[in-house]
Amino acid sequence: MSEQRSARGRRSFLRRILSATGLAAAPTVAAGQSRANSATDLLPSYARAQSHRSLKQSSYDRTGGNADRWVIAPGATQEVFRAEGPGIITHIWFTIAAASPNHLKEIVLRMHWEDHAKPSVETPIGDFFGLNLGQYVHYESEFLACSPARSLNCYFAMPFRTSARITVTNEGKQNVSAFYSNIDYMLVGQLPADAMYFHAQYRQATPCVPATGEQARLNPDGKLNYVYAETRGRGHLMGVTLGVLINADGWMGEGDDMIFVDDETKPAIIGTGSEDYFLGSWNFGGRDGAVAFAHRYYGAPLIVMPERTGGRYCCYRWHADNPVTFTRYLKHTMEHGHANDRADNFYSVCYWYQDAPYTDFPPLPPVEERIPQVKLRT
Repeated sequence: MSEQRSARGRRSFLRRILSATGLAAAPTVAAGQSRANSATDLLPSYARAQSHRSLKQSSYDRTGGNADRWVIAPGATQEVFRAEGPGIITHIWFTIAAASPNHLKEIVLRMHWEDHAKPSVETPIGDFFGLNLGQYVHYESEFLACSPARSLNCYFAMPFRTSARITVTNEGKQNVSAFYSNIDYMLVGQLPADAMYFHAQYRQATPCVPATGEQARLNPDGKLNYVYAETRGRGHLMGVTLGVLINADGWMGEGDDMIFVDDETKPAIIGTGSEDYFLGSWNFGGRDGAVAFAHRYYGAPLIVMPERTGGRYCCYRWHADNPVTFTRYLKHTMEHGHANDRADNFYSVCYWYQDAPYTDFPPLPPVEERIPQVKLRT
């Protein structure tokens, strides 16, 4: 049933995209014909005439053989997508075979819009797909999913006006022996003027630096919070994925979400706790009762050794029901523990749309620093 609901959600999402771009042809109602007698409202968009051109770029064997994959050497970059627009990427599918157990952290995914030299998406490939601790986890959500056979899927719509380019770089020390790719997209006559560019930014704190003294008791301004992303311009926040590696016994998720909107001095949105932000509750079930879950807009598909040193959590939250809009500035943050009193390892990706390609990202941490390792507090 969850797969059926997700499929319906994806179809609904695609219908909204088609409607926004003017691609779903609307039959004309004859003069005098009442709306109640029209079939317009009865037919789903896929049963009506379409005006876009459907295309795919993949890793298929150019010789006509069955080696439908790329081999990516250490240090090499493979271009997996390049197109001229206007167009919309509608679906990305990858699956990877690699000797390194850390390849989800070692392979870096980048997306460039409109021939910008710097990317608007830059993140380890596992983190982009919600696998923030470098291990595969089976789950399904509205926008991201990972199957039991380790296929990675993304359903974020990614419009581009003149060009789009996607690359993957192997920053590990071993070959990626097989990188399979299928990227579905459509070319359109014109994008609407308010179509926005997709962004995804990776950040980490290993560990988060705990507050001390009075700052560890009260935190009215969020100055020491963990930052998911910070950007300037106009757009809207779509959500985050977060991996937490626990460095000390106890509940890691007492921190509140604080989102700064068009004002750098104080948050406009303040929540009630990390598990509440991810739409769970009561420590996801606690030390001895936590159960992993994955739903359309929220989940914690990985919970291992809850509230124990070395424990792991992967969480996600989508704001598709009510994207957080900003006109000048956005900073999405969260406390690490109450008033930032904990020093756990955080690994995150923040996803948003913006009116222009934004590329002012912090430097990506070196590959060896991205590999999750417990940092015991002394």
